[in-house]
Amino acid sequence: MDGMKVWYQSKTVWGGLIAVAASLLQVTGIQLGADVQADLADLAVTLAGAAGGFFAIYGRIAAQTGIRGK
Repeated sequence: MDGMKVWYQSKTVWGGLIAVAASLLQVTGIQLGADVQADLADLAVTLAGAAGGFFAIYGRIAAQTGIRGK
């Protein structure tokens, strides 16, 4: 595949997880429409990207070794 990405940046993965969650919620009487599920998938991808950036910065700050140029 060209242009690989990590799983948590995939709208397809998040859409699938949200669809499963929506099905489980339906058992309890809570229903999520397709538009709500799509909005949740978009939000999940955005939040996952932000969290990835945060953890990358945190990891660099917390690292025991420094970075040097060429």
